[in-house]
Amino acid sequence: MTQSLATIFLVDDDASVLRGLGRLLRTVGYATKTFSSPAEFLAQLPRDTPGCAVLDLRMPGLNGLELQQTMESRDCHLPVIFISGHGDVPASVRAMKAGAVDFLLKPFDEQQLLGAISQALLKDAASRASRAEAAELHARHAVLTPREREVCTLVAQGLTNKEVAQQLGTTEKTIKVHRARVIQKLGVDSIAELVRFVDRLGQN
Repeated sequence: MTQSLATIFLVDDDASVLRGLGRLLRTVGYATKTFSSPAEFLAQLPRDTPGCAVLDLRMPGLNGLELQQTMESRDCHLPVIFISGHGDVPASVRAMKAGAVDFLLKPFDEQQLLGAISQALLKDAASRASRAEAAELHARHAVLTPREREVCTLVAQGLTNKEVAQQLGTTEKTIKVHRARVIQKLGVDSIAELVRFVDRLGQN
């Protein structure tokens, strides 16, 4: 992901921190949006914008960890970097367990923040690619009829046409027709590809 495509969302109740970080990030080419409170950020919550969120840990109202949880519950999957003026080890542990990219103590080195943002953007790009693949797999699978889905699952488990027919209470000839349609609709060229498709579908 190039910097020009990413937006860094800064949430901190300290106006001087917002100004300083915003200036730094714009200087190195990042688009930035700043928010002085969690409520302000949630009112404009981005869902499809590439980027990451830099959140202060301690703020009035929701704290950073609670804001992160609220983002997830509202289907916002931006990677999160926490910043804090307090050496709160338990909070940093909770943050990392909740999936935060990094936890930086103020005052932190500019390069620490830029490095964490680079990591976060790589994570965001990978997550977006994974979600796009999952959506594409499910869309292809959705065109199958209920019976074709049953056949697809059983064939992917390694059952022969005869075994599938016995399990579904139909003829081997009918299963051959269903299997051919499954392969055609899913756009795969072989049973091996069909097995890989079903594996990836299950992982997503």
